[in-house]
Amino acid sequence: MHRIVSATVHPALRLILLALALCLSVTANAEEPDVRTTWRLLDYIAVDYASAVSEGSVADEFEYREMVEFSDVVARQIAALPDTKDNQALIRRSDQLRALIANKEPAERVGRLARALAASLLTAYPVPLAPSQAPDLDRARTLFAQNCASCHGAAGSAPPAAMQALDPPPIDFTDIDRARQRSAFGLYQVITQGLEGTSMASFASLSDEDRWALAFHAGSIAFEDVAKGERIWREDDGIRQLVPDLETLAALTPESLAEQIGEDRALAVIAYLRANPDAVGQANDAGSLAFVRDTLDRSLSAYRAGNREEARQLALSAYLDGFEPLEALLATRDGGLMREVEQALGQFRAGIESGADPSELQQLRARIDSLLARAEGALAPEAASEISTFLGAFTILLREGIEALLVVIAMIAFVKKSQRSEVLPYIHGGWIAALFAGVATWVVATYFVSISGASREMTEGIGALLAAVILVSVGIWMHGKSQAEEWRRYIQEKMGKALSRGSAWFLFGLAFVVVYREAFETILFYAALWNPQSSGIILAGALSAVALLALIAWAMLRYSRKLPITQFFRYSAILIAILAVILAGKGVGAFQEAGVLSATFIAGLPRLAELGFFPTVETIGAQLLTLLALIAGFRVSRSPSGPQPAAVEG
Repeated sequence: MHRIVSATVHPALRLILLALALCLSVTANAEEPDVRTTWRLLDYIAVDYASAVSEGSVADEFEYREMVEFSDVVARQIAALPDTKDNQALIRRSDQLRALIANKEPAERVGRLARALAASLLTAYPVPLAPSQAPDLDRARTLFAQNCASCHGAAGSAPPAAMQALDPPPIDFTDIDRARQRSAFGLYQVITQGLEGTSMASFASLSDEDRWALAFHAGSIAFEDVAKGERIWREDDGIRQLVPDLETLAALTPESLAEQIGEDRALAVIAYLRANPDAVGQANDAGSLAFVRDTLDRSLSAYRAGNREEARQLALSAYLDGFEPLEALLATRDGGLMREVEQALGQFRAGIESGADPSELQQLRARIDSLLARAEGALAPEAASEISTFLGAFTILLREGIEALLVVIAMIAFVKKSQRSEVLPYIHGGWIAALFAGVATWVVATYFVSISGASREMTEGIGALLAAVILVSVGIWMHGKSQAEEWRRYIQEKMGKALSRGSAWFLFGLAFVVVYREAFETILFYAALWNPQSSGIILAGALSAVALLALIAWAMLRYSRKLPITQFFRYSAILIAILAVILAGKGVGAFQEAGVLSATFIAGLPRLAELGFFPTVETIGAQLLTLLALIAGFRVSRSPSGPQPAAVEG
């Protein structure tokens, strides 16, 4: 497992050995051994050229002659391959690589071309690139101790003194600069064929599964942040899509992944995947009911084995990575069933948190399985009718829009009643900006990064709690202004000064927060519902909801103009207080679903998500605290000498 560098024997003898190895490979099937040998030489060039040439000058004469020789061999090997539609393009690129090396071009340029040529070679002449199943890393550690530790050291980083005298010495697998350029497939090739002219022998006598296991283990030694990599892998669906299968993982170098997701994240993800290659197979089913079932089974097994934290993480993944992506679509087909599944998954997580008896979790697991069977029927393509699609699009936008509309209309009516219509642009600017931000979120989530289930829940939770806090303040202030007609003078005379000191921007912020939260959730629902074949029906449902929302807004504004100002403030305060209580429950519920807060379920209580009422001690407690804060605030605000909230006073 040494890297290929200057020979441990005379240079001429090394070239003879290399030529002999290449000649022997020609006698085999050209479509497999020759392609693999050529790929391996390209991999060597990509990794080792930097030590041969520096800033246009030869840094190591023998290394450089080796690079020239290897590029010549690559060109000859490619020219000898069977003709395909890609053969001539490969020949041209191999000639280009040979010219770059002859001209001592920068290592970055040579490495980029060598890797691109290697990838194109495997596309044109496919050879097995990955193990048939996830390698057994436990066995790999035993194999490493038996076959590799004598040269590389037990940890792969400290070769014994006798081996350090070799030229070159055995590779240090903790060398991060070299490790970031190596794929597991490249290591597998070295383990299988050995390295000509070095003490690295072929281990072709090992089974294919064992060689792959050794490759993954050796390739994982330099990367340490497994926990961070696991967190990134679980939370970012975009990264899971970049590595959809074992073949992709085996061919992937940390360097190429870093170009797509950044250095720190790439090294952490590689650390996790090379140490846990079975995670890639699990990711294939993410966002599916099969993933939910499999992950719950693994969670239950971990719990029975006493690994409660692992069981908790797996149960959370079953919801966030498996069910949550399907939640929006199921809600449009069968909202009641969606809530049942969501609550059952929450109870499963709560059982793990509370240390429930494994038999209880097994019973709950069986109940979840029956619910998932029903969900499969509801999610089947044939279950989608035109009327259900229309109603789904209609109710989603109407439900999410009503919440935001009530707050925005109350603010518009408020400034009109206060004869401060010049600040209306701030309110309109807030909700319009929120809509644009929602569209931008959709674009980013669709084309650039994937918003994970945990991130979605956290965004919704933060938005809900922030809006609830603001609404408590606004509700208390409005209730204080509902006592008597004398407050009309306060509004007419003092609001001008108050708004000029920044409360107009406060109104902008409130409109933005409330509308963005609902826009964010609406976009997620529509993304799940969207189907090109049903696009017309979906748009019709959305436009119908917009029309009804506009009618409701017009009626509310018209009715509010007829109300005496004290009654307007009283009713508005009550409405905003109700919304604050609802949002407090929704915010805490979202944090529970993201796994940030624990959930203590109360048996026998219904789940009313639209009202923010979830049957847990934590959500009910948050709503009660919000209600108590409002009651206390209403009492204090009844006194003309009571405090005036900063939200209005600027």
